[in-house]
Amino acid sequence: MTKPILKRIDGILLLDKPMYITSNDALQRVKRLFGAKKAGHTGILDPRATGMLPICFGEATKFSQYLLESDKCYQVTAKLGVKTRTGDTEGEVIEIRPVTGITQEQIEEVLRQFEGPIQQVPPMYSALKIQGKSLYELARQGIQIPREARAVNIYKLQLIEFQGDTLQLEVQCSKGTYVRTLVEDIGELLKCGAHVSALRRSVVLPYNEIKMYTLATLEDVHKQFGMDALAQYLLPLETSVQNLPAVKLSNAAAFYMKMGQSVMVPHFPAQGLVRIYSCHDEFMGVGEILEDGRVAPRRLVAMPQKMAEAV
Repeated sequence: MTKPILKRIDGILLLDKPMYITSNDALQRVKRLFGAKKAGHTGILDPRATGMLPICFGEATKFSQYLLESDKCYQVTAKLGVKTRTGDTEGEVIEIRPVTGITQEQIEEVLRQFEGPIQQVPPMYSALKIQGKSLYELARQGIQIPREARAVNIYKLQLIEFQGDTLQLEVQCSKGTYVRTLVEDIGELLKCGAHVSALRRSVVLPYNEIKMYTLATLEDVHKQFGMDALAQYLLPLETSVQNLPAVKLSNAAAFYMKMGQSVMVPHFPAQGLVRIYSCHDEFMGVGEILEDGRVAPRRLVAMPQKMAEAV
């Protein structure tokens, strides 16, 4: 059987990951649909979680780190009174406590204690690696190891609904936040325990209020119109860093930048990372302002042919 010819595809797809498949399984299915040579996802979602999973194709993988490090927003359903081994519905129940006398005012008071910078201990059932092994691999072997608390930031923790033993929450947080751990800690302060019964990621900044596409939609388009029709669902590379200030280079400066050299530019920001464009408005990548005012290349895309000829 002849292997399919894979194509170089550059761009970003906002996949609405379905429940019950891993992030990597979702990535591989999308990669096959597009016939792409190179692709990667940015930020693991648990198999039972749904929502935004940005898929970076080709040159976009050079900027995936910026999405991994970005802030996120989640819609969470928490079930009070039940603790599980994994902090969600996948794990076995390890403790049941009564949920009585808890008021909305008590819940909102507890939630306020988690807003802002907090220290959070990563759960054993997580993809975090220690000495080359994922914690969840050790946990499945019955091995528990000490984990150091890590600094995370909860920008917003809002109670949407409280009914019976169920909380609906919205969480806006920094990278590295474990929502399962957050819910477990909330349950402990409420003295009844809790676990995540449903989780959906709605935002991966800078992608706020931008349409996501399901696997079913992509598969249907592929079946009806072919692989090439899927290109319409890709976002440009530079959208992954659209929150950075932009710097435009002259022809000469663009040439030296592509050679890996730092260049001077007029009207540059004082410091930090910047988006770099040629004078023809071609996105070149990400640079960093040095102390002497030059812009140093940090992540550059492969130069399109028309740009190469121009410089």
